[in-house]
Amino acid sequence: MNNTIATLPSDTALILEGGGSRGVFTAGILDYFMEKNVYFPYVVGVSAGACNALDYCSKQIGRSRDTFILRDKSLKSISFGNLIKLGYFYDMDKPFYEFPYKYFPFDFETFKSSGIICEMVATDIDTGKSVYLTENKDNDRILNICRASSTLPLLAPIVHLDGRRYMDGGLSDSIPYGRSIMQGYKKHVVILTREMGYRKKLKSKSNEILRQVYKNEPTLVRTCLKRPKVYNRQLDILERLEREGRVFVIRPTEKPVGRIENNLDRLDSFYQHGYNTAVRIFDDMMEYLTKRP
Repeated sequence: MNNTIATLPSDTALILEGGGSRGVFTAGILDYFMEKNVYFPYVVGVSAGACNALDYCSKQIGRSRDTFILRDKSLKSISFGNLIKLGYFYDMDKPFYEFPYKYFPFDFETFKSSGIICEMVATDIDTGKSVYLTENKDNDRILNICRASSTLPLLAPIVHLDGRRYMDGGLSDSIPYGRSIMQGYKKHVVILTREMGYRKKLKSKSNEILRQVYKNEPTLVRTCLKRPKVYNRQLDILERLEREGRVFVIRPTEKPVGRIENNLDRLDSFYQHGYNTAVRIFDDMMEYLTKRP
């Protein structure tokens, strides 16, 4: 492993899309970056991308891989049993309490001392707007912010934090390159978990379920229903910025795994695809990041 830390310019940013199990692709990329000791001064992640961001900032090679590819079935967070026991499919205490404190210890001290600004995107369900949260002292709050960023409607309960109510950041800002631009960063590396040309369908079978389950949360429902249009517009703009050389986009070139993927071989393969992709694009990315007018 190269022990020399590559010092990136202070105006460089790393943007991490979510996507559930597809985050294992991002895990492969970031593991290679960490092996090369390349750390961005600013990282913003959404949902699974927020989980990736934490492990990158704590400099824990392999942790995201191990939490996305669970070899022990008893550690899985999603099950029909949870629906009966908890009222939701997703037991959020596992990834955001048991994993970091017991099964896959999270290095809080390295995270806090890294010097990296790490923001995680959540959606305020009362306003429908994105919020960009960060924490560098309180261990539980670090995890709860990530939990809020990762809490999908229908699968898990609303997260209460700082007197506000939050759900998945991807509902309002799935690819927060706009955030890094507004923060003044000039060079943006965006890791997507979908292939080139992907667009969301404008209508979903779950829309009616959303309306029924969240009939008392009209702002949340509206935010969910307009998400495909917002997401597709984000991709349109991102691809234009990419053509203009204003952002550097990394995306899979193989078929992605599903949002909730249980096949270990597929997950292993998609992780390796991320790692191999990082190897392939690394020199081009570094040239983009260090080249100045």
